[in-house]
Amino acid sequence: MRRCFDLALQGAGSVSPNPMVGAVVVYENTILGEGWHRQFGGPHAEVNAIASVPPEHQTLLPHSTLYCSLEPCFHHGKTPPCVDLILEHRIPRVVISTTDPNPKVAGQSVEKLRAAGVEVITGVLEAEGRWLNRAFFTWITRKRPYIILKWAQSADGIIAHNGQQTAISGALTQRLVHRWRSEVDAILVGTTTALTDNPRLDNRLYFGRPPLRIALDWNSRIAAKAHLLDDSMPTWILGPEHPGKWTNTVFQNINQASWVINLLEKLRAEGYASLLVEGGARIHQQFLDADLWDEIRIIENPVLLGNGVAAPDTVGLGAMENGGTFPVGDDRVQIWLRKE
Repeated sequence: MRRCFDLALQGAGSVSPNPMVGAVVVYENTILGEGWHRQFGGPHAEVNAIASVPPEHQTLLPHSTLYCSLEPCFHHGKTPPCVDLILEHRIPRVVISTTDPNPKVAGQSVEKLRAAGVEVITGVLEAEGRWLNRAFFTWITRKRPYIILKWAQSADGIIAHNGQQTAISGALTQRLVHRWRSEVDAILVGTTTALTDNPRLDNRLYFGRPPLRIALDWNSRIAAKAHLLDDSMPTWILGPEHPGKWTNTVFQNINQASWVINLLEKLRAEGYASLLVEGGARIHQQFLDADLWDEIRIIENPVLLGNGVAAPDTVGLGAMENGGTFPVGDDRVQIWLRKE
């Protein structure tokens, strides 16, 4: 099953809003084939795993076990149901980590397989399987994107000098952040961050699909020459439309008073299942105050800044659990998770 998880992760950043899924075909403790969901709209993991079995071993499928990190699909979507493919190849045993929370599946594949005489085992490394697809589970069950709040701070809790671009994390951590960007569907910054840092919000230091860029600009303060308006990547600007012509940039004139809820609703409607909020402190605090977050990633550097913009206040959130701490160069990354 852990091999299924490793395979599934290769689809990170490419399959959303579908889940990441890996599958392995095993005959007498020997792997005959394996596969993963490679891109949204493409063949699912089970299809790729079965197709990867060499022709000379296809006759072993009716005597093999199929391991899946998620319950095979039941419904016709962009591809046919995987459950029918399993029955077509007369695979007698299926081992699943987690059942699919999507109401279109939700245990129906398990029931259909068992009704056809297939032995089905579920719940294998279930906690790890749910963690793998936490964004998908949140998107389905909470009906909103999975929200990650991320910031870098000094040892004395400052995220930036007032009105100045302030580099805190090191080069290795910057590459890690670009990897994080490649794994999410959208990334958000506020007007002050856009004006002070002039960020690109891309993942140029890592491979993979760039995220949708989102910035607040209620008063049209972001200059047309800013990186965010270079039209190089899909971009949403929350605020009135700027003069000029863009192909990849859309101006969303949403309700400023309830913009967080409106944005999350629009992201879900458009198929964006995860959101990385990069700042600044005011936006982070708005999400925290609204209890709209799933994960907090804090990068801390031992430097002391003395004064400036204080990091968001996470004291008293209550529903947090430690997701781990690890070093990256001179930095330390702390992960906090929402308790279910």
